[in-house]
Amino acid sequence: MTSINNFKPGSPHRFKGISNGEQFDITAQNIFFAAGLYTVNIYRSAGFQPPQDYWLKGNYFTLNRSGPFSRLIYPVPLEGGLGVHVTIDMGGQTRFGPDTQAIETENYDVDPSRSMKFETSIRKYWPGLSDNSLLPGYAGIRPKLKTAGGGAADFIIDGPEQLGFEGLVVLHGIESPGLTSSLSLGEAAYTTMFGNA
Repeated sequence: MTSINNFKPGSPHRFKGISNGEQFDITAQNIFFAAGLYTVNIYRSAGFQPPQDYWLKGNYFTLNRSGPFSRLIYPVPLEGGLGVHVTIDMGGQTRFGPDTQAIETENYDVDPSRSMKFETSIRKYWPGLSDNSLLPGYAGIRPKLKTAGGGAADFIIDGPEQLGFEGLVVLHGIESPGLTSSLSLGEAAYTTMFGNA
């Protein structure tokens, strides 16, 4: 577990914190800062005014037997998410999810009582789902942003122009798999830092 307890932007930028029980002190000329759920808190601790954020937890349930599906199934999306869809993992296990649950503290436990809502959603495209067929699976948490009026906002990339510091780019409200697999997002962050090179 890594925690950053001090971030001072400047030339160079400086981070202090604890990782695996050991203190660290890092300085760097260029920082791409993407701390997921914790970006807003660390951004605020450095004296910046962060965008409003909230967390959405997505719970998943697994089927307690083999499923009838050979393909992914995506229902009509709901506000805040794609709806309870079907995925099949590499081992052939059928999974359903995610739902959307607003939370204020980090907690990855899946509440078994949520299975009734899942059953209702799943029966819209699979009426043959039998009662008590779902087992709690896993959960993920997505950082989301709000507009000043409280509505949903897209992600934000702040760079030297917005922050007033060269060599600093901060990425807010980017959901998986954006930070790990979006080449265009990487290009946008790079261009924000270095311009069109």
